[in-house]
Amino acid sequence: MLLRTSTTLLRTLREDPADAEVPSHRLLLRAGYIRRVAPGGYAWLPLGKLVLDRVTEIVRSELAAIGDQEVHFPALLPAEPYRTSGRWTEYGDDIFTLADRRGAEHLLAPTHEELATLLVKDLVSSYRDLPLTIFQIQTKFRDEARPRAGLLRGREFLMKDAYSFDLDDDGLRASYAGHRAAYRRVFDRLGLAYTVVRAVSGAMGGSASEEFLAGTPVGEDTYVGCTACDYAANTEAVATPAPAGGDPDAHRPAEVHDTPETPTIAALVALANDRKLAGRHDWTAADTLKNVVLTVRRPGADTPEVLVIGLPGDREVDLRRVAAALHPADVAVFDDWAAHPGLVRGYLGPQVLARLGLRYLVDPRVVTGTAWLTGANEPGRHATDVVCGRDFVPDGTIEAAEVRPGDPCPACAATASGTPADTAEAGTSGGTGTGTVRTGGGELTIRRGIEIGHIFQLGRRFTDAFTLDVLGATGKPVRPTMGCYGIGVSRAVAAIAEQHHDERGLVWPAAVAPCDVHLVVAGKGAQLDAALDLGGRLSAAGLRVLVDDRATVSAGVKFTDAELIGIPCVVVVGRRLVDGYVEVRDRATGGRDEVPWDGLADQLLRRVRGNGV
Repeated sequence: MLLRTSTTLLRTLREDPADAEVPSHRLLLRAGYIRRVAPGGYAWLPLGKLVLDRVTEIVRSELAAIGDQEVHFPALLPAEPYRTSGRWTEYGDDIFTLADRRGAEHLLAPTHEELATLLVKDLVSSYRDLPLTIFQIQTKFRDEARPRAGLLRGREFLMKDAYSFDLDDDGLRASYAGHRAAYRRVFDRLGLAYTVVRAVSGAMGGSASEEFLAGTPVGEDTYVGCTACDYAANTEAVATPAPAGGDPDAHRPAEVHDTPETPTIAALVALANDRKLAGRHDWTAADTLKNVVLTVRRPGADTPEVLVIGLPGDREVDLRRVAAALHPADVAVFDDWAAHPGLVRGYLGPQVLARLGLRYLVDPRVVTGTAWLTGANEPGRHATDVVCGRDFVPDGTIEAAEVRPGDPCPACAATASGTPADTAEAGTSGGTGTGTVRTGGGELTIRRGIEIGHIFQLGRRFTDAFTLDVLGATGKPVRPTMGCYGIGVSRAVAAIAEQHHDERGLVWPAAVAPCDVHLVVAGKGAQLDAALDLGGRLSAAGLRVLVDDRATVSAGVKFTDAELIGIPCVVVVGRRLVDGYVEVRDRATGGRDEVPWDGLADQLLRRVRGNGV
């Protein structure tokens, strides 16, 4: 392939676009890879499409290598299968819905579990046909409320989704492990540094899931890693180690105190220490029980439920963790205090919640036998020695509190207590990930990343919904179990750009670069002829070549564009050509070599193919 800049639809920008918030968005626009069409929608220009196609082929080849079979579903889907699975309402406002001219409802597909299940039900009837995995690489749609960051949060995106069908759970685990390994090979080939983390399943459902996160400061996903073991998890999936419980009757009776003008935890702690409530002067926010009121609306429900969450006062509620725990319900901060006079704002305690008929869920740190300083349900009053299991009984626990740096690692805590860690296998690229402790109990660190892949053990949610059965070896029907495996293909392009750039522009890994060699012609006449001749020979040998042959642009602008575009090998054909030399630049390292013209094509072929192209 030989491209000439003068005839290629390629326009670079000198300045950063005003709406570009992150490096990948800024550089992909400036270097002429994409153009904005609408909020959350982008056109792929020729160089961008080349990158997208190379990423796509790497994904496709690794899926084919493990026996997955490629199919292609429509993007415009009927509503009925999604009503049957329940996801028509579960997705809520996140899907695009529309009606055809006859009034039949449809949606633009966010994912295709329903269609995959129906296809297999239609075509597969015997256990001899399983295991089976089908996949597609296709456009998906999501009605993002606030599309931003270019390709990282769009309304339309290219995705690879695969669906495995196995006869039993052992088969599912094998399929899951095979795709997990294939994902590692994909992301290694793409040149991405990534971490595999425990995750929540969300609208997909299932018993287990993991995310592949490409580390970057601009990532929208927050995840944790341990300082002592290879435990890693999305913050929404972190399990809080619970302290040991105690005897509720070991504490003295609860006592109510006047605490005027203390609607905040900070004001309450200051007053408690000043007045030595319950004979103590060492009160901290962690000794208080904060009670946060939320509203929870289930899909299809006419009215929301009022839910109260109790957690230590030194913690804040993380609404994303709450939403993950209560999925598919919508969660919001409660504000209708006038309609609930039994809830005393700023002085709410758990003692009255059962009488008010409100559900009360607590942080795992709030265990039986723990005593708290909390609201007395009267304006200007709090109570000490309010004991869990004696003065109030929660309806359950919930992971709702923010996760902070320095929190204890769940895997290390489980190992120290002799309890099996309830963690998914996790690790960074290049490791196997076991979740085992290497040294003493570790602490969590907070990191950020871009979700580039997500794998799920779905189980039988969809085969149950559509009564998919096959004839088993014994002659009796068997209901298959499913796995689902997604890769954000267009998002992976942005993730690569986030990890592979410098102050001058993009620095593509050789495996995904739009071209292998960028020939910059510094002059005209013989230099241009030589560059085109070299480009033709390299192209004939199977390399992708871009020749900057623009006659009206200065050499300085061409050099700047070459650095911005980010092709791995840059060859400058300039004044030294008369002496038989050209300059070869390595975009990643910045190295420059004066190379004789004789034998240049063979050297470039060796150089490029040595980079894995």
